[in-house]
Amino acid sequence: MPNRVAQMAGYSPAEIQAKIRQPLVFSPGWRSPLRTAGKRVIDILGSLVLMLLLSPLMTVLAVLVKATSRGPIFYRWQVVGKDGRPFLGYKFRSMVANADELKKALADQNEMSGPVFKLARDPRVTALGAWMRRYSLDELPQFYSVLKGNMSLVGPRPPLVSEYAGFTAYQKQKLAVKPGITCLWQVSGRNQVIDFDEWVGLDLEYIRNWSLMLDWKILLRTVREVFVGSGR
Repeated sequence: MPNRVAQMAGYSPAEIQAKIRQPLVFSPGWRSPLRTAGKRVIDILGSLVLMLLLSPLMTVLAVLVKATSRGPIFYRWQVVGKDGRPFLGYKFRSMVANADELKKALADQNEMSGPVFKLARDPRVTALGAWMRRYSLDELPQFYSVLKGNMSLVGPRPPLVSEYAGFTAYQKQKLAVKPGITCLWQVSGRNQVIDFDEWVGLDLEYIRNWSLMLDWKILLRTVREVFVGSGR
């Protein structure tokens, strides 16, 4: 059956598989100090403005997380960034406090092939967490990571340290650039991806074709996805 994500990205499943064998190619934009500086300026200004505008909402979410389930407000996100460098990020906690301990028991239900764990109806997710995830509200604290320089507004999604340990050489290529809050995968039918190599293929497609205009298009499509509530 044709893969919906591959179709949305403009490639057939066979073409996606062919791209997996290709060496990593960078867009000429990555070699331009002016363009990469422009990306960083957009990251700083964008994250600052959004943190200020959304601070009332983030305050309400923090109170709700604390009031509706036991545990900390934030989930300490141990992830891997550019060139395999680990960093500590934060999300609003959307799962029960001992979610990481319960993960092993759910391993056989993983809906994603490869080292990344994805489960649409994850029993560890709280009621509030499910709502936040639907509209990607749990991701809002990541603007702090963008401001610090660990992440960008747009870029391949960072994997957990535990997931990165199982990456192949091909999969590690997605971290040749700074990871982002949103990416091509998130606006290209992310919920239909069941093969992690296809997800990586979209990340490498972003790296090959990166431009400030492409970032802008992904950001606009992200806004649409957020309002539609396509997250899980």
